[in-house]
Amino acid sequence: MKKFISVLLVAVMTAALLTGCGKDSSSNQVVVYNWGEYIDPDVITMFEEETGIKVVYEEFETNEIMYPKVEAGASQYDVLCPSDYMISKLIENDMLKEINFDNVPNFKNIGKQYVDMSKDFDPENKFSVPYCWGTVGILYNKTMVSEPIDSWSVLWDEQYENNILMQDSVRDAFMVAEKLLGYSMNSTDQKELEECRDILVNQKPLVQAYVVDQVRDKMIGDEAAIGVIYSGEAIYTQRENDNLEYVIPKEGTNVWIDSWVIPKNSKNPENAEKWIDFMCRPDIALKNFEYITYSTPNDAAKELIEEEDIKNSEIAFPDLTKYNNLETYVYLGEEADEVYNTLWKDVKSE
Repeated sequence: MKKFISVLLVAVMTAALLTGCGKDSSSNQVVVYNWGEYIDPDVITMFEEETGIKVVYEEFETNEIMYPKVEAGASQYDVLCPSDYMISKLIENDMLKEINFDNVPNFKNIGKQYVDMSKDFDPENKFSVPYCWGTVGILYNKTMVSEPIDSWSVLWDEQYENNILMQDSVRDAFMVAEKLLGYSMNSTDQKELEECRDILVNQKPLVQAYVVDQVRDKMIGDEAAIGVIYSGEAIYTQRENDNLEYVIPKEGTNVWIDSWVIPKNSKNPENAEKWIDFMCRPDIALKNFEYITYSTPNDAAKELIEEEDIKNSEIAFPDLTKYNNLETYVYLGEEADEVYNTLWKDVKSE
């Protein structure tokens, strides 16, 4: 998922702390690797003040940037926040440590449906704790489209040429094509994937730009009529431009989960578990939700939301039983990854 893409925040601690000045210094810290702009900075300060544990905080832009750094082991992180399919890959490659849930009592606040959804990528719920979740859908400007939108097919409508924003992400772009064609977004069928590539190539002349977080700013600024966007960003955009509407297309979409995990080479796994437990505390989960606007899986935090329009928002907390063909990404293996990446290069190079 997904997520605001930004430059790295200034590290909470100095570079000297990242390398560790000695055993005592290293054991009194937790090294966190998270998405950009994906936490309320005040929460980091609160954690340090309440626990006495120093936080070294680093950010990544995509799962694909995060994974090789963790795999190389040059930077030893204590806790990460990958997305569903990347967690599956980390588990498959034996790179995660089982969480001691005795040290995470606030896990009880995570809603059962999100724990159950996590079984798609963490079958026994041993390695991950949900942090944020959401959907991928279409954001459109009601003053710039001719009728209400309910289908991915609008992204191929020639009347919106140069007014369409697509996600610059191989899995998200192919998900749109796969859902439109009635295929699973976890397809590994070569013929289906080539068909998806072909319609994405056909769509390309209509696309104004392939972007990530820029879709948010462009839609707020009336620079495009339609964009593929993550639900958390849609909430933010509507606060800034009340002409914007978000919809989950009738053909289905991705329901994603980002979760906390502990790398197997973590130097401070108990501190990592304290961090995860702190993130699961209702008041902390609420602060993060209000700051980043991505939906919280924390049922106790949701009860603390005072604004009824947010608590009952169909964007922030949709009733998923109302929609068909919802899926969570899973890791498809290195061979399938290579196929997707090769076909995506075909799209981008046309």
